[in-house]
Amino acid sequence: MKTSLTAVGRAIGLFVVLAGAAGVARANEALAQKHNCLLCHSVDKKVVGPAYKDVAAKYKGDPNAFDTLVKKVKNGGSGVWGTVPMPPNSAVPDEDIKTLVKWILSLQ
Repeated sequence: MKTSLTAVGRAIGLFVVLAGAAGVARANEALAQKHNCLLCHSVDKKVVGPAYKDVAAKYKGDPNAFDTLVKKVKNGGSGVWGTVPMPPNSAVPDEDIKTLVKWILSLQ
């Protein structure tokens, strides 16, 4: 009996963790939607700009990735993913940019 209760407890704990992670992902997607990021990007496919999963893969293992991407989102950029430039997002609050970049890098 003790073993089955432990297994049930672990399953419930895992469900709570996964539900929490899903909620965070939805909140981050809502933040990206709020700032119009999803007009040019999506999580898993190229739109105008690269898919966020492709960005995460490109910067995997790069210790400067977070700072580099925060700067690129804030100031805009071009040439890394093709010829279409990303416009600057200077009106987006710095904390929102940091939250979005952290989320994007977690999609590895």
